Amino acid sequence: MKLCFNQATTLENSNLAKDLEYCDKHGYDFIEIRTMDKLPEYLKEKSLDELAEFFNTHNIKPLALNALVFFNNRDEAGYKEIIDDFKEKMETAKRLGVKYVVAVPLVTEQKILKQDIKNSCVKVLEELSDIAQPYGVKIAVEFVGHPQCTVNTFGQVYDIVETVNRDNVGFVLDCFHFHAMGSNLEDLKKADGSKIFILHIDDTEDFPIGFLTDEDRVWPGCGAIDLDSILLTLKEIGFSEVVSVELFRPEYYKLDAEEVIKMAKETTIKVVSKYYDLQPV
Repeated sequence: MKLCFNQATTLENSNLAKDLEYCDKHGYDFIEIRTMDKLPEYLKEKSLDELAEFFNTHNIKPLALNALVFFNNRDEAGYKEIIDDFKEKMETAKRLGVKYVVAVPLVTEQKILKQDIKNSCVKVLEELSDIAQPYGVKIAVEFVGHPQCTVNTFGQVYDIVETVNRDNVGFVLDCFHFHAMGSNLEDLKKADGSKIFILHIDDTEDFPIGFLTDEDRVWPGCGAIDLDSILLTLKEIGFSEVVSVELFRPEYYKLDAEEVIKMAKETTIKVVSKYYDLQPV
């Protein structure tokens, strides 16, 4: 299994250039590039060509553009915005050699029927799949374990991805989101491991289902998530691709960015290496 760094982990104490330098130095295989903030910030002073050259001359490679945000159940203007954003991401992915675009479902206070959510997700994902096909890029849908997210459990996202039934449409399994809304391990045991494109590793403080927020995340292995059962199940269903550490901890943003990147790797390897072959620090 390959090791990846998600830039949310150093969201407030680093930038893309520094993350790339430190992650390459400390032996990460991949990075997920935040397109909401870190990439635009980088492009104020440098170019996509310079970024592509960095990847061409260093060991670390780009895994995903993170993210296409709130892709489903949009009005006409919002739908057009999503399609235009995705097309732009395809060009960026082509220039950088990116494998995936992470797609995040709508978060809203509005109550939407589950069938209407599914219908919208399937329709949009089929269109995105057609757009992505010539680029060789895959779409990784990330369900979000929060009551206000329209797709917030493993079972729900798996049903959507199965219905779409395209080779270039799968999903992100984030351990925090799996835990946060009480997703069922039995559903994971019955899943097709090839539909999981990226594993996000993290942990969390022990708050009740429905109350957890991203700020509650802690180093892998230092919280309440049953990571052992998740990892064992993933291995049993044939997943062995990429594990990406993603934390949003405010306390960690106060630390030196390089120290966070080192600690993220150390804690991830300690947890994951019980089930997968990862190079030690």
